[in-house]
Amino acid sequence: MTETKVRPIADRLDRLRRGDDPQLIARMASGWAILGNHQPGPINGCCMLLPDPVVPSINDLNEQERVAFMTDFVRLGDAVLAVTGAERINYLILCNQVPELHGHAIPRFATEDSEARKLGPFEAYDFAKARKADAEGHDGPLIARLRVALDQLTTPKASGS
Repeated sequence: MTETKVRPIADRLDRLRRGDDPQLIARMASGWAILGNHQPGPINGCCMLLPDPVVPSINDLNEQERVAFMTDFVRLGDAVLAVTGAERINYLILCNQVPELHGHAIPRFATEDSEARKLGPFEAYDFAKARKADAEGHDGPLIARLRVALDQLTTPKASGS
C-alpha cells in the first residue's frame, strides 16, 4: 500500500496558481497572501503567506529569498494592521504540523480577553472550531480592503509625495 503524502501548502498553491482560491488576497514577490481558513471571532483577519515554490522551512531559502519572504510577511502584517485596527500582529512560522513553509500574520486586539492576550493565538483560540472563512460572503469586503492596502504598500511612491 502506497502512503499518500499530505501536502496542504503545495495543494493550496496549485489552486492559487489556477486562480481557483477565493481567499487569495494578492500575489507577492515571494508567494501568495491569503486569508486564513479559520477566523476566531476575537481575532478576525488572520492571514497567511505561502511561498512559491514550496520549501520545507525558511532555512531552505537562499539569502535573497529569505529577505523577500520576510519583507512580504511584514508587509502583509502592515496591511492587516491598517485594515483591521489591530493593536499588533503576531507573526508565526511554525511548520511543525504542516512541514511546508508558511507564515501566519495574526491580528491581536486591545479588546481581547486580558488572559487570552497573554497567550499565543493558537493557545488562546480553538482555530479548528473557529468560523470558516467565507471569501464570497462575510469575508469578501475584508479581502477587498486587504488587497487595496497591500497594493498601496507595494506601489512605489513618486518622489516628493
